[in-house]
Formats: sequence, C-alpha cells, structure tokens
Amino acid sequence: MLTILGFAMIATFLVLIMTKKMSPIAALVLIPALFCVAVGQGAKLGDYVIDGVGNLAPTAAMLMFAIVYFGVMIDVGLFDPIVRAILRFCKADPMRIVVGTAVLAAIVSLDGDGSTTFMITVSAMYPLYKRLKMSLVVMTGVAATANGVMNTLPWGGPTARAATALKLDASEIFVPMIPALAVGLLAVFLLSYVLGLRERKRLGILTLDEALVRETEQETVMAGAGGTGGAGEDRLRKGSGGTGSADLTQDGDDDEENADDEEFKGLDPNRSTLRPKLYWFNAGLTVALLTAMIMELMPIPVLFLLGAALALTVNFPHMPDQRARIAAHADNVLNVSGMVFAAAVFTGVLTGTGMVEHMADWVVGAVPDAMGPHMAIVTGLLSLPLTYFMSNDGFYFGVVPVLAEAGAAHGVSPLEIARASLAGQALHMSSPLVPAVYVLVGMAKVEFGDHTRFTVKWAVLTSLVVLGAGILFGTI
Repeated sequence: MLTILGFAMIATFLVLIMTKKMSPIAALVLIPALFCVAVGQGAKLGDYVIDGVGNLAPTAAMLMFAIVYFGVMIDVGLFDPIVRAILRFCKADPMRIVVGTAVLAAIVSLDGDGSTTFMITVSAMYPLYKRLKMSLVVMTGVAATANGVMNTLPWGGPTARAATALKLDASEIFVPMIPALAVGLLAVFLLSYVLGLRERKRLGILTLDEALVRETEQETVMAGAGGTGGAGEDRLRKGSGGTGSADLTQDGDDDEENADDEEFKGLDPNRSTLRPKLYWFNAGLTVALLTAMIMELMPIPVLFLLGAALALTVNFPHMPDQRARIAAHADNVLNVSGMVFAAAVFTGVLTGTGMVEHMADWVVGAVPDAMGPHMAIVTGLLSLPLTYFMSNDGFYFGVVPVLAEAGAAHGVSPLEIARASLAGQALHMSSPLVPAVYVLVGMAKVEFGDHTRFTVKWAVLTSLVVLGAGILFGTI
C-alpha cells in the first residue's frame, strides 16, 4: 500500500504543477500532508516535517547566502567580462547563445555545486535571452542537463555516494566513465545546437544593437498606429515560453517592458554599483571561495555566509548601501529558500512514512531473475526514474547496494553497478527534490511546470546516451 501511495503522491504532485493547478510551494506542502493523513500517520506529520527541515536547513542557508554573494558579485561587475565575451561569441545569434549557455554551464559546473552553476549561468545569460525574446525554458533546460552530466564529478556528490555505499574507490568508478560522460556532454552540446537553430529560425540573427533598434522601431510604429481596440494597437511579442509560439500583448503593457529594461541593466557599464577598483579583490575572493568549497575546508553554508559578509563589507562599506543590496536580492532569497523548506515537507513525509523504502524494494523485486547477468544495464535504466523520484541519498544508499548484491550473485562487478548508477544524473538535476533546480527556475523566472515539460524528454535522452556510451566502451 505504501508503494502505491508513494508513487501516487509523486504523480499527483507532478500533474498539479505541470498543469499549473497549484504553485510548487503549495503542492510541495499540501500534497504530502494529505497523503501522510491517508496512510494513517497524520499524528506524526509534525515530526516528519521537522526532520525534513532539519536535513535541508543547511542547504537553505547555503542558498540564501550564496544568492546574496553572487548577487553582489553581479552588482559590482565581476561577471561583466564573461557576459561581454559571450556576447562577442554569440553576436545575438540565438544558436550561438544557446550553445554558449551549455558551454558556460558545463565550465562553471566544475566547482561541483549545482546552485552556484545556475546562479552564474542565469546571471550571465538571462539579460540576453530577455532582450532577444528567446525562450527561457531553453536556457533552463540546457543549463540543467549540462550540469547533470557534470554532476558526476567525484566532488559533485553522486560518485562519492556510490563509492561510499559500495565501499569502492571513487576514482575507480569515475575515471573509466570519463569517455561515456564526454559523449553525454557532446550530446548536450548537440542538443543546444539543435535548439539554438530552432530559436534562430523563429527569431532570426541580429547584432545586439540591431535588436535594440528593431525593438524601438517596432514600438514607434505600433504607437503611431493609434486607435483603441484595433489591430494596430496590438504588437507581436515573441514568446519566452517553452513552445516557442508568439503571444499577442497589449501595447500599453509598459510594466513588462520596463521590467525587461531593468533586467538588461545588468550589462549597463555605468551602473552605480560597479566597483572596478575592487575587481581583482572580488575575483580573488570568488576563486578562494570556490577553492575552499572544493577542498571542503569548511561547510559550504559557512563559506558562503562568510563570503557574503566580506563581499558586502568591502564593496559597500556604508550601511544604507548594504541594506539596499540585500533588499535588491531579497525576492530571490525568499523564493528559493521558501521552495527548499517546502521541499523539506515532501521529502520528510516520503522518507518518514517509509514510502521511499517500499518503493525501492518494489522496484528491485520487480526485476526478473533472468535479468541478473545484465544487472548493470538494469541499474542504469532504473537510475533514470529513481533518481528523479527520490533523493540521491535514497537511491545510492538505499537502492544501489541491493542492486549490487543482486548483480554479484550473477557475476556482475559492483564497479559496473556503481558506474551504471551515474547514468541518470542528467535527469536528476531537474527533479523536484533537488533544491538547486529551484534556484535555476526562480532566477530565470520560469514556471517549474514549464521547465519540467520541456526538459525531461531531453534529459532522458542525454541519460540514455551516457548509458549507451558506457555499454559501448565496455565500462558498464
């Protein structure tokens, strides 16, 4: 019964957010609460939620201060050279912009932290996507999938979990998988090229200046058409949704246009928050912060807390300026941290009621004995849905050891099981149970349901490419 209710709870959540019947925060809280009552454990709901919040509180703290830190770095101009370099490469060509998004996400993913990757990638690319009216779900989809492939780095988490769960050396798992993961990353770049061509076909190719001039000319022409309620009063706006279709919005919609302008000011070379004299200090601080994170000198939340405090103090020594910078990023902090704490309810109930354990046992038990000699391939295939529907901890510490034991009975090496278990990470990074994905969609101002509908199919394809390449190269 718990198995059925577990899958039903996840399916209900996904359906409600993808059809936009509920907001993600409301669904993450109310759906598990209802199912907790349905399994007869409503009296323990408080305990489950507190346990879930306790487990995710460090993540929420990390995200809060990381958003403040990187927000300040964006304000002071640390990433302006990156944006200018991308602009020079992209030349307002949608195809190049999407490919640039994939490359940037892959490079930044070397730090092993998805939240950091998404903050830097979105900060650099969002103004360009908005100004050229490109699809924002293309940006989130490509960034999430690229980060998912790179998330298999030994310091990224999944590889270390697999090594710990099966008592193996992380390098023995990761190094033989490098060719397969490289093929997966190439698949992401190819995907970004195809999606970019689709955007180019929809929007055309402009220089950035031409895009600004064209927009101004269109607004002038439409404004001169005059009349009320006539066709001339409407202007065609290219949609920023996942479908790539066009929307008709009223000419008087000045608020959204002003919002676009505000977002694009991230590239304004004359903005008052720039601190060019402190550029190398900020660059050095960021490098030191990321280095300390990779070397695990301190817990990540502590590092970002210290980094944010130091960045604010040095760049904005006056209290009113510090308050203004914190207020400027308060929306992102509240949205993301609120989503993480809401997700804590979902994971707390899923784990506390025993649903995750029963779901894992059912899946493993459903594997036919005849598939025993092919347990590595089975593990790779199961990693797609299981790492999407449960946390990496639940999968690697709860399911993978059972699969490895079943495989060992048929002569399948635990190393093969561990390598195959990494295949689903491209999909895992878009799971509603991954806090970093809320950073991505929150900063990109994309509905989680839109991101899910667009990204899942491409992420599944990428994961299958990694698994197929692993089989082809003989590492799985």
